[in-house]
Amino acid sequence: MAGPRVRVGTQGWSYGHWGGRFYPAGARSGDWLELYARAFDVVEVDSTFYGPPPPERFGAWRRKVPDHFTFTLKMPGEVTHQGRLRDTRLALRFCDDARALEECLGPILIQLPPDFSPAERSAVTSFLPVLPGDLSYAMEFRDRRWFEPRTLELLADAGVAMAVSVGPWLAERQARDLAAALSGRLLYLRWLGTPRHQRDLAAAAAERDDELTSWAELIPSLAVDEVLAFFNNDYQGHSPGSARRFQALLGQEPVSPDDLDPQFELF
Repeated sequence: MAGPRVRVGTQGWSYGHWGGRFYPAGARSGDWLELYARAFDVVEVDSTFYGPPPPERFGAWRRKVPDHFTFTLKMPGEVTHQGRLRDTRLALRFCDDARALEECLGPILIQLPPDFSPAERSAVTSFLPVLPGDLSYAMEFRDRRWFEPRTLELLADAGVAMAVSVGPWLAERQARDLAAALSGRLLYLRWLGTPRHQRDLAAAAAERDDELTSWAELIPSLAVDEVLAFFNNDYQGHSPGSARRFQALLGQEPVSPDDLDPQFELF
């Protein structure tokens, strides 16, 4: 069984401490996105959570990547956390501005706060139908009570993917069980850190490698068409390394950091 298409990337690309370890030493920050796009074909943009950028910035990002590249964007926290999905005006404006990414615009991640419980289900059912129907979305819940059949049905009816995020609110085994229960076009996977792992990243690396092996074994059996998978720096201390390791486990051929030469003609 071939299984779903899997695309692997990281949460963000603009990290100075990647210099010399992923980006070539001395590479200019203005070149980082172009260099990143030579190693991965998808990225999650976390910075949009803290404030929506102007459309011209989306356009500038688009011009730095090839046509097959995909950006996923996090919905601004003003919509999800402060507004708790009740004011759709900013959400609609954000979606409209994001169209400057053209064919490189992927799913918009709607991350709900940890205290957003199923008691606010009506906010979700009112919010999702208002979003532009020609764009795609994934929704992340951080209250465990959402992980039940009614939620899966709600998202399926709205054509919205479930974002499965491994973190303090969802352990690895629970996350894999949830992923195995999903079907449809897309599964959106996120690997974050936990307080225990952040205290001792080096000791956690081997444990995390075992977990990634379990995911790589599970993914071919999933009942989805595509998996987008993103790593946070806190997961193992260096998200490009985690992403490349996962690509190798999946049988993909990672791009070596040695091949990221800033003097090379990018596109």
